[in-house]
Amino acid sequence: MNSIFKIKSSEEFLEHALNTYEYQIQHCKVYKEYVERLNWDYPTTLNEIPFLPISFFKTHKVISNLTTKIRFKSSGTGGNRSSHYLGDLSLYNSSFQTCYSQQIGDVRQQIIIALLPNYLEQGDSSLVYMVDALIKKSSSEISGFILNDIEKFKIKYCEAVSTGKEIIIFGVSYALLDLADAGLNLSKATIIETGGMKGKRKELTKEQLHQTLKESLKPKKILSEYGMTELLSQAYCDSDLIFTPPNWMHFLIRDINDPFSYLPENKTGGLNIIDLANRESCSFIATQDLAKANQKGIEIMGRFDNSDIRGCNLLIQ
Repeated sequence: MNSIFKIKSSEEFLEHALNTYEYQIQHCKVYKEYVERLNWDYPTTLNEIPFLPISFFKTHKVISNLTTKIRFKSSGTGGNRSSHYLGDLSLYNSSFQTCYSQQIGDVRQQIIIALLPNYLEQGDSSLVYMVDALIKKSSSEISGFILNDIEKFKIKYCEAVSTGKEIIIFGVSYALLDLADAGLNLSKATIIETGGMKGKRKELTKEQLHQTLKESLKPKKILSEYGMTELLSQAYCDSDLIFTPPNWMHFLIRDINDPFSYLPENKTGGLNIIDLANRESCSFIATQDLAKANQKGIEIMGRFDNSDIRGCNLLIQ
């Protein structure tokens, strides 16, 4: 299935998506039963594919005929934790490494410092798995995770600056704001914020967060990562706050009053995601995020009421 990373056109994406749909209605029991209960006609376009509500990852084992080798779990700060069961990590590895190299850069030329304390404390995190793999691929002894230790971070950052290499700081929102409160200057680093106050600070809009970090930490630039336990692919945004998906990922905006209808550009609705890297679970996910789309990607607007506040890179307005 590494052919998904070679997709070059909307026609190729549709072909892969329909092939994946055919595979998953045969092999993913949960998705098959969901589609059967809808009494759904066979799709011929992306808009005709039924999307599984993301809440199923909390209540069901969403997997396609594989023995489970690993289970990723969400941070779960808002309630029950979602689980993503995988029998094979090869597609996940290929997905995040290919996307990172395309949108962020060559990790072998970078030093990566990760401030993801809540994920490290709970364990079973797909984000920690991803960043750990990137840290190892960076081949730098300076790269690594730091758990609630600003003094250690200062030492690591100074060591990284002395190498002259590109510095990437992955950080959950509240940990980055802790650095801002400490008065650090990170002018030699690129920050990738992964969202989430995790109940430790007042929620901010993404604009407010980025502005605060820019003014306080003065980084070279601030990027943002949109990812979640239920997806094996990520999207990144820069200062325009528009998340751009990789070629094997697609966003659709559904009407919140009619979940089987879709909205045009620049209209806010529920976010549906096709992630072809999710072949061995379910590639068609109806999230609880609100978004609006344009030709480049999506802008995240918030989350539906009563949804969990957790690691989906959402700063509620």
